[in-house]
Amino acid sequence: MILIGLGANLPSPAGPPAETFRAALAALAARGVRVLRVSRAYRSPAWPPSDQPDYLNAVALVETTLAPPELLALLHALEREFGRVRGEPNAARPLDLDLLDYHGRVQAADPVLPHPRMGARAFVLLPLVEIAPHWRHPASGDAIADLIARLLPGQGTRVV
Repeated sequence: MILIGLGANLPSPAGPPAETFRAALAALAARGVRVLRVSRAYRSPAWPPSDQPDYLNAVALVETTLAPPELLALLHALEREFGRVRGEPNAARPLDLDLLDYHGRVQAADPVLPHPRMGARAFVLLPLVEIAPHWRHPASGDAIADLIARLLPGQGTRVV
């Protein structure tokens, strides 16, 4: 199971975040990454808290022959195509594509898997449970329902 997180809180050349997600998923498919399932979109305040606009987030289940480093490189290239300029951490962005899980692989670098902060983020776990309700965190073995139950209050994530 390969999982990709999508996020945005600024418009891109494709339009507002929901349109950006559709265009980014189509761009992935055009590059040979088969999109199998996509969650609904969730709106949440910026995390960590700031005065940025709310984010839209989703999770996609994909299939590809690309190895994790090549897939991550493709995700970063698509972010740039949609107007993201990496700089300040947690800055507002037109597109954020995260490699969340790659067939349950656990590794410390190139890239770090699973995504190191995914287990504590409502904007990842709530969309993820929609498309993979039996998913378990590869490193801890925790069920997604248990991770959701332990979420810190105040993340304010909701379906849109």
